[in-house]
Amino acid sequence: MVVVAILAAGRGTRMKSQLPKVLHSLGGRSLVERVINSVEPLSPSRRLVIVGYQAKEVKAAMQSIPGLEFVEQTVQQGTGHAIQQLLPHLEDYAGDLIVLNGDVPLLTSQTLTTLWQTHQEHENAATILTAYLPDAKGYGRVFCDSENIVQQIVEDKDCTNAQKQNRRINAGVYCFRWQNLAKVLPHLQANNSQQEYYLTDAVTQVGKVMAVDVQDYQEILGINDRLQLASAYEILQTRVKEKWMLAGVTLIDPHSITIDDTVELQPDVIIEPQTHLRGDTVIKAGSHVGPGSLIEDSQLGENVTVQYSVVKGSIVQAGCQIGPFTHLRGQVQVGAGCRVGNFVELKNTQLGDRTNVAHLSYLGDTTAGTKVNIGAGTITANYDGVKKHRTKIGDRTKTGANSVLVAPITLGNDVYIAAGSTVTEDVSDDAMVIARARQVVKPGWRNKSAENQP
Repeated sequence: MVVVAILAAGRGTRMKSQLPKVLHSLGGRSLVERVINSVEPLSPSRRLVIVGYQAKEVKAAMQSIPGLEFVEQTVQQGTGHAIQQLLPHLEDYAGDLIVLNGDVPLLTSQTLTTLWQTHQEHENAATILTAYLPDAKGYGRVFCDSENIVQQIVEDKDCTNAQKQNRRINAGVYCFRWQNLAKVLPHLQANNSQQEYYLTDAVTQVGKVMAVDVQDYQEILGINDRLQLASAYEILQTRVKEKWMLAGVTLIDPHSITIDDTVELQPDVIIEPQTHLRGDTVIKAGSHVGPGSLIEDSQLGENVTVQYSVVKGSIVQAGCQIGPFTHLRGQVQVGAGCRVGNFVELKNTQLGDRTNVAHLSYLGDTTAGTKVNIGAGTITANYDGVKKHRTKIGDRTKTGANSVLVAPITLGNDVYIAAGSTVTEDVSDDAMVIARARQVVKPGWRNKSAENQP
């Protein structure tokens, strides 16, 4: 049995932000959300988030994550003080406690699993995560014997020149036998310049402590400022892109492409330069996206092409052509084999199979059937100044160029709308609609007053 505690009480002053540090976004998720997600494979019995600075805002940001418990650290007096706040919450607990930092978002589930398994297999009182850094300056050094049993943890400022040659550092990730730690926590001392209670002081007092080295030191990099946030994003992007390229996805110019790690791609997808895939997006086999496109929280079926377009919160079925310069938003559903082309915007609209909206049109709150053809410049006038209204277009109906359909309105099957018509009333099946003024031609007409101007 394991309980996880996540330290998320700090302000993060170096971020220069009113937003708590742990709520800053990294690849579409907050820092602390990434930490929470990393422990899911461990199936912890409880997940305790220790909050302090702007606790209300931090809780609100995580309210959609089920099963979280929040513990308040009203005054931030160090990591040891933060874990002391757990004492009344884990009074009768007899299992293990994993302690994580809410600003270390790159730690993988595999590393945490290794840490916990090592802790259990060796029956340690504590197991700490360590890393070998190229430059360990500023980090506490960890000294172990040949069996990786921790002998000493020395802060950087207290190291001798010889000790500073040791590049093995404390990553700040711990697994404790809770009953051992609970006996030590009340006796921690704040005998340091910061007047804080350090959890590292408890490590050497609980019993046998073992170190586990992380294979990739980048996993334990913390976020303290915007530069480090940007560096973490680069690391995350490298992971994601390598994963998908090895899985059969072609990235034409990986450096100009961004992909959230929530995105799912299938083999033989091609992503062109300057394309960004975000949120809960799924792109199926054979689709070709970009260049210059944004796909967010959307699903693209097989063999879909998207060029220079924005697709948000929408579903596009197989074999569709989207763009260039198309905007789909607000729960758009495009049926199979459709074309949605140049300078077209669809909002909360559903298109049946093999329907075309080729260019220069806006369809809002519209349902169109199969094999519909929307002529250039067609607009559904869906807003009356107070409410939005729907337009319904039947199968095989065609609208002429520069048509306006004033909602609420229903057009039946096989309807033809003459170019330039403004349609305000429902139209039954198999009908032609001409709703425009008769053309008047006046021969010999010119602006005579203009002739007298210099």
